[in-house]
Amino acid sequence: MSEDLFLKIIDREIPAEIVHEDDEVIAFRDINPKAPLHVLIVPKKRIRTINDISEDDEKVVGKLFSVARQIAGQEGYSDEGYRVVMNCNAAAGQTVFHIHLHLLAGRAFTWPPG
Repeated sequence: MSEDLFLKIIDREIPAEIVHEDDEVIAFRDINPKAPLHVLIVPKKRIRTINDISEDDEKVVGKLFSVARQIAGQEGYSDEGYRVVMNCNAAAGQTVFHIHLHLLAGRAFTWPPG
C-alpha cells in the first residue's frame, strides 16, 4: 500500500480527475475545491515538505509551476489571473505531507490570504 494519499492517486489505488500527467508530475482536481478551478499539481517523487526539497529536486519543483501555467491557460484563466499556493507543515495548512502546488482560479482572492 502507498504511503500517502497522493502516491495512492499516482498508483491508481484511488480515483482522481486527472488533468495532466507526465513522467514527473501529475495534476488532478481537488475533491474539496476552494475556487471554480482548484487543481493540485504533485511531483511523482515524494518530497514531504518544502524543507525537504534538495538541489536535485529543483527541476521538478520548477515544473510544477510550468504545469500550473499550462493548465491555467487550458482552462481559460491566463489573462483573468490565478493563484498558486504551496503550504509547508501543519501550522501553514499542509495536510498531505507530499509537496503539492494548489492552482486556484475563477473567483476574486484577497490579500493577505487567511
